[in-house]
Amino acid sequence: MTPDTSSVTRITIPRTVWALGFVSLFMDLSSELVHALLPIFLVTTMGMSVTALGVLEGAAEATAMIVKVFSGPVSDWLGRRKGLLLLGYGLAALTKPLFPLASTPALVATARLLDRVGKGIRGAPRDALVADVAPPAIRGACFGLRQSMDTIGAFVGPLLAIGLMLWFSDHIRTVLWFAVVPAFIAIALIAFGVDEPEHAPAQRRFRFPLHRRALREFPARYWFIVVIGATFTLARFSEAFLVLRAQQTGLDLAWIPAVMVVMSVAYSVSAYPVGILSDHLDRRVLLALGLALLIAADVVLGLGKSTASMFIGVAMWGLHMGFTQGIVAAMVAEASPVTLRGTAFGVFNLASGVCMLLASALAGWLWDHVGAPTTFLTGAALVVVPLCLCWFAPRRVAHRA
Repeated sequence: MTPDTSSVTRITIPRTVWALGFVSLFMDLSSELVHALLPIFLVTTMGMSVTALGVLEGAAEATAMIVKVFSGPVSDWLGRRKGLLLLGYGLAALTKPLFPLASTPALVATARLLDRVGKGIRGAPRDALVADVAPPAIRGACFGLRQSMDTIGAFVGPLLAIGLMLWFSDHIRTVLWFAVVPAFIAIALIAFGVDEPEHAPAQRRFRFPLHRRALREFPARYWFIVVIGATFTLARFSEAFLVLRAQQTGLDLAWIPAVMVVMSVAYSVSAYPVGILSDHLDRRVLLALGLALLIAADVVLGLGKSTASMFIGVAMWGLHMGFTQGIVAAMVAEASPVTLRGTAFGVFNLASGVCMLLASALAGWLWDHVGAPTTFLTGAALVVVPLCLCWFAPRRVAHRA
């Protein structure tokens, strides 16, 4: 019997999407090796308060998201994405030596913020490039694949941190030096492995990339997705608080990065399959399921006191990421005009960035003044808002063969 070879089964994920996936893998390996140890390094070694850490983490992630509001429109205006990818990933790579060299919290904070500026420069153009090259029938799978490869690096980095912490007897500064090499491998992959479409969709239509005339071209459906994403981000504070929660359970210092390993494994194994499902199912349902997982994670992390319950909550947190991040990106891509995709991701991330700053600052204040359980339970309560909004989101039936 001749096997069925429908048009869908013949569609393959483009080479550029795979290349961007490996770029994300190596850069996240580098970044998460640092980030898995950074909260403990700042709070325990350098004496930073949790409130200050929350503000720093919120500012760092907000910086990344807000910078995207400029990098996305610039990539649309130029009609090219690769140069901005090299700039963004290059800046992030150059910050990696600053972490082990830092002698004060201020230098660490500077390196963290510059690293996130690099993330902001590359984020929207990278997502827009994935949307440019991804066939519409498998767009969810393409976003899910890149997200999964990103999270492979995100759990390999902390695993490497665990091994190096054991090898170097908890000497954090020595371990941080190992983040430098994979960051520069990512740069080489962009230079030699990433290709742009022959006919870039963008045109130089406005005097300034982010213009009122451009924003008026976005449909109401897009703005509703922005609202969902912003309220969702307001309820989801920095993963640094997961690391601090692990320390409260009495986990040995060398094993603290295991928190990020568990979260990233759960994220990685779910993102790609969920992305595939989202090409055939109503994405609102999958997004709502992801938000429900975040509520469950917050409740377990807030009420649980043991190391086992902490890891269960962390795994649920990772699953919620797998169920939401790629889907939200695909929803933004589909709801925005083709010529303004970079701008669309930029505006979306501006709104999310402001909410991320507020969320992490609030979480840090609650942690210092009320306690860790209240921090997580407050997060669970806030998730109810975007969960309800999913019900009212415009319905979209994914492409079918």
